[in-house]
Amino acid sequence: MFELKDFNIICGHYGCGKTNLSINMAIKAAEQGKKVTIVDLDIVNPYFRTAEYKSLFDKYDIELLTTNFAATNVDIPSLPPEINSIFYKKDRCIIVDVGGDDEGAKVLGGFSAKIKELEDYNMIYVINKYRSLSRTVEETVQLYYEIQESSRLKANALINNSHLQNLTTASTILNSLDYANELEKVLNIPLVATTAPSFVADELKNKINNLYLIDIFVKPIWD
Repeated sequence: MFELKDFNIICGHYGCGKTNLSINMAIKAAEQGKKVTIVDLDIVNPYFRTAEYKSLFDKYDIELLTTNFAATNVDIPSLPPEINSIFYKKDRCIIVDVGGDDEGAKVLGGFSAKIKELEDYNMIYVINKYRSLSRTVEETVQLYYEIQESSRLKANALINNSHLQNLTTASTILNSLDYANELEKVLNIPLVATTAPSFVADELKNKINNLYLIDIFVKPIWD
């Protein structure tokens, strides 16, 4: 069963479901009694920001750190100095939601030196074969190396997040497994979990190793 570490970075392609996954991770950790801080580093994409879910975080006493102008009509957001505090919150579970692709990863790159000083952390590359530009192994590999170059960090875990939000069926998940397993081999990064919306859980019992059930919080986007 996949477990969060004290410091967790969630990266991947635009629309792969990073934010929805980050929200689920934060809630699960809070339900386990952990103090959780979720950090929204997405200053590139103005449409999917964790700041939109502040009321949900308040319900679970989850701390949110985000851009100064997230969820407003200001087009040039900036990072508040409080974000540097995540490297000193030793009593909290930190989840960093990184902006999509190499452009979003450049923001993460600004913190790469401090991250490398940490004793242990997850950098999770989230994959979704149903998103444009990441539907093949080759495309998804290329995206990963662009993120690695921009962030100056290497992922140490893969999560297969190949679903279609509320339109997901058990077949949707099962049909993504070959893609995920091949990426594990090509990138030489362990596949630690495959996600599935909780409403298809019964159909997937005993069919997938390391199944990670999620709820759908983020509104749908389509190509």
